[in-house]
Amino acid sequence: MIATRKRLITAEQFLRMPDDGRLTELVRGRIEVMTMPKPRHGYYCVLVVRILDEYALKHKAGRVICNDSAVITERDPDTVRGADVAFYSFKRVAKGRLPKGYLSAPPEAVFELRSPSERPGKLLTKVGEYLAVGVDVVCVIDPDAETITVYAGDEQPRILRTGDTLDLSKVLPGFRVPVVRFFEED
Repeated sequence: MIATRKRLITAEQFLRMPDDGRLTELVRGRIEVMTMPKPRHGYYCVLVVRILDEYALKHKAGRVICNDSAVITERDPDTVRGADVAFYSFKRVAKGRLPKGYLSAPPEAVFELRSPSERPGKLLTKVGEYLAVGVDVVCVIDPDAETITVYAGDEQPRILRTGDTLDLSKVLPGFRVPVVRFFEED
């Protein structure tokens, strides 16, 4: 039996593929099917969007994008990740209508919600890819532990708990939010 190699696809080919209803990412040229997020995951994403959107509107600083929106993290072979929530300043992506395809710049900040089924190594791989492509800060939110782990450049990761404040003012001037707000239950 002769082994056959699957041809790798590019981010642009991935973009043009028809939507078959599955949640997917492109990882090093290959399509990977992801598990559909549960309602709890979506709820915490909404909290992050609400907090970031308040900041964006108050400071007229940029826009918030969510719902596993595409971020190209590698080229040749291409990787396209679906960020749970991302913040793009108007410096990186100008005001006005967004393009139909990928954005040309990485976001300043990415927030990923840790899912119980997600392996820690896979999540850390995503964090590394985001930072390598130029994302300034990646915040991994763990709703079960009620922690936010902050990854920024060459700094050691910082684990914040509900009594702490998430201070991203180096990246998003004026952004200081009590961590407990990310875990509020109605």
